[in-house]
Amino acid sequence: MSVFVHQTFVIKQDKFKEAIENLREIKKFRNDNYNHHVEILTPISGEDHTYALLTTYDGLGEMELENKRLFDDEEYLELIGPFFLENITEGSMYTQIYRALSDKKTDQKNDKKSEK
Repeated sequence: MSVFVHQTFVIKQDKFKEAIENLREIKKFRNDNYNHHVEILTPISGEDHTYALLTTYDGLGEMELENKRLFDDEEYLELIGPFFLENITEGSMYTQIYRALSDKKTDQKNDKKSEK
């Protein structure tokens, strides 16, 4: 069952260009080297400098494994450190985790009746 991690944060106005470049590097690195998919979401309405990362994992176990691998990776830490410390407003990170709702299973008794 897919798991979606939605992280919002506010980019500092004076660091906007650097933050966007850093976000693109982070997205490319994660998509190229890890078993999950990352998208950068840009605002259409609401707060102008509030951006988001949407990451899709195969499941909760995969999310935990991938996060452990990420935070053991020195190259990733070199990308993410400056982003959080220099480019976003302190205290603005907000993370939500969702999972996909499974499809409703049909009643097997009704399926057998309709076959007759």
